[in-house]
Amino acid sequence: MISVQPEAEERRAHKRAVRQAFDRAAASYDAAAALQREVSARLADFVLAHAAGPTPRRILDGGCGTGHGQAALARLWPQAERIALDFAPAMLAHLPAGAAARLCGDLESLPLADASLDIVWSSLALQWCEPATALREIARVLMPGGRAWIATLGPETLWELRAAFAAVDDDRHVISFHPLTHWLESAAYAGLDCSAQDGSRVYAQATDLKRLLRDIKQIGAHRTGPGRRRKPLGRAAWSRLESAYERHRLPDGSLPASYDLILLCLEKPA
Repeated sequence: MISVQPEAEERRAHKRAVRQAFDRAAASYDAAAALQREVSARLADFVLAHAAGPTPRRILDGGCGTGHGQAALARLWPQAERIALDFAPAMLAHLPAGAAARLCGDLESLPLADASLDIVWSSLALQWCEPATALREIARVLMPGGRAWIATLGPETLWELRAAFAAVDDDRHVISFHPLTHWLESAAYAGLDCSAQDGSRVYAQATDLKRLLRDIKQIGAHRTGPGRRRKPLGRAAWSRLESAYERHRLPDGSLPASYDLILLCLEKPA
């Protein structure tokens, strides 16, 4: 009999919960995904600043969501065949008709043949994956000389929310993302060379904390990682959270949420 390690089962349960969260968020995603569109535009600018080499024939949009990156891909590589992959079926259902071939799958286990892609583009999806596993899969499906253009999140993402929750209790309320060094180490382990990297901050803003948290939930990004789900905050705890977050209010009256953006160009050696 094969025994299943508790960590592995917990990881699978977490992935199921993330998929369900993004499925439920699909209908509201586009209305709340201004930050995703901004990051996609920044990734496109990053490509323009560093792209070189032959014109790609086949591109994967890995973790495509509702297709907010498809317009950028069409501008960058208009002649290339595009495949849009997401592991939430409801997200794929919202892709514009005819934008790309649709494929339901997991970035940690890509349903694609070895050396079948020239480009992998992934904007704000890989942060939900185990970097070593996902990057090994990307290396596998890339042709020699192929490139992965990646936008992911670093550990300072939502630091304001993490600090505010510290005034409420000692529980983990905000997911911890991997630092740049971990991504680079995982890329090297997968056999990918980093030819370019960049980092910056992107901000979501709302008039109050409830609206800010609602926008995070509406894009499906409210899971904190493997483990048990917490009970909702009581009235007193919510009041402490609001008070703690108030210190971050900007002069224009809005409340910010920081996203620690990491941009990478990873190459598979020819």
